[in-house]
Amino acid sequence: MAQNTIYLIGAGIAGCEGLSCKALEAIGNAEVLVGRQRHLDRFPNFSGHKMVLGELPPLLAFLQSTDKRVAVLASGDPNFFGTGRFLLRNLPKERLEIFANVTSMQYAFARIKEPWDDAVFLSLQGRGMGPSLDKIVAAEKACVLTDEINTPAAVARELLGRGAEGYDAWVCEDLGMESEKFTRTTVKGLLTLQHSELNILILIRTYEPNLAQYPLIGIDDDQFASLKKLFTRQEVRAVTLAKLKLQNDQILWDIGAGSGSISIEASNLIPNGKLFAVEKNNQYLPLLKQNLEKFCARNVKPVEADAPDGLDDLPDPDRVFIGGAGGNLEEIIEQVDRRLKSDGMIVLNAVTLDTLTKSIEALEYHGYQVEVTCINVSRTRPLTEYKMFEAHDPVYIVTAWKEAE
Repeated sequence: MAQNTIYLIGAGIAGCEGLSCKALEAIGNAEVLVGRQRHLDRFPNFSGHKMVLGELPPLLAFLQSTDKRVAVLASGDPNFFGTGRFLLRNLPKERLEIFANVTSMQYAFARIKEPWDDAVFLSLQGRGMGPSLDKIVAAEKACVLTDEINTPAAVARELLGRGAEGYDAWVCEDLGMESEKFTRTTVKGLLTLQHSELNILILIRTYEPNLAQYPLIGIDDDQFASLKKLFTRQEVRAVTLAKLKLQNDQILWDIGAGSGSISIEASNLIPNGKLFAVEKNNQYLPLLKQNLEKFCARNVKPVEADAPDGLDDLPDPDRVFIGGAGGNLEEIIEQVDRRLKSDGMIVLNAVTLDTLTKSIEALEYHGYQVEVTCINVSRTRPLTEYKMFEAHDPVYIVTAWKEAE
C-alpha cells in the first residue's frame, strides 16, 4: 500500500495567520486533520475528517495503517518538546514533512522582553522533576513547561528546599489566548500564586558571581567570612578537592563545613550536583550562609546538625568530606559507611596526630583502603624587607575508599 506524506505542522501561537502559505496549503489538501481541540477549532471550514489528538500510540497506529493524506497539528515547533520526536522515532523520516513555527517558549521570552539564547529549556510534562531541577539550579535562565503535578509551586518548593531562591519568576499563562497573562513574582511568591493550568515558568537569576574576581577554584582565603580565620586554606583546599575526584552530578556531604570554603569551590566544579554543608556551631552558621550567598553556591544546602545527627535525612552520598567531627569521629565514619554509595570516597582533613590516628583506625576497621597525604604550606610574609617564608601547621589529608568486591 502506497502511503502519502504526513505533514507535521507547528500551529504556533497565533491563529491561521501564524502559518506559512505552504503549511496552509498542506492543511487544505489533507483528508484528515489531527490535533488538539483548540487547534482544530482554528479551521472551522476544513472539509475533511477531523481527529482529536489524544494519546500518541493510537495516533501512530493510525498513521502506520492509513493511505489518506494526513496533516497533524502540534503546538509551537513540533520538534521542540513536541510530537515530532515521537513520530520521527517511530516512522520513516521520508514520510514526514515538518513545518516549524514559533515555540511557546520563544513567544513567552518575547512578551516579557528577555533574551533567551542563554536559557535552558526543560519540560516537566509527564516527567520526574529531579534531573530537571539540577539543570535549573545550574543555569542563568530556565524556561520550564509545567503540568498539573509539576506546577510552578512544586518547582518553587524544591528550589526553596535547596536554598535556591535568587530568581525573578515569570508565570506565562494561556499564551496566544484572550486570557493570556504574564505575572512576575519571586520563588516564594510562586507558592501561593493562582494561575491557569496552561502555563510556562521562566526563572531568571537575579545575582551571579563575578568569575573574574572569584575563580572556580583557588578563591583567596581573605574572601571568606570566617571566625578566627578557621577554614580550609587555599592550597589545602585545592589538594582536598583533587582527592575527592568530583564528577558533575554527584552528591557531596561536607561535614563540619565551617565557613563553607570546600562546599563553595566544590559547587563550582559540580554545578549539577547536590551538596550538603553540615554544621552545628551557631557562630559558624551565619558565616556559612553569608558565604554561600556571596559566591552564589545555590546547589549547596546548609544543614544545621551535630553529625552524625541530621545525616539520616540526606540522600546517599557519592563523596564525603569531613572537615570537623566535634568529638564524634568514629560515630560519623560509622554512619557514613552505612550510607556511602558503593564507588564512593571519603576525604578527611586532620591537623592533629590524634585525629589522624583515630581516623585511620576507624576507616580501616570498616574495610577502607587509606592513603594519607601531608601538606606543608609556607608562604612569603608580606610587608617585610626580605623575602621570608612563614610556615603553616601541616595538614594530613586522609583519602579512603573501598575496593570493589
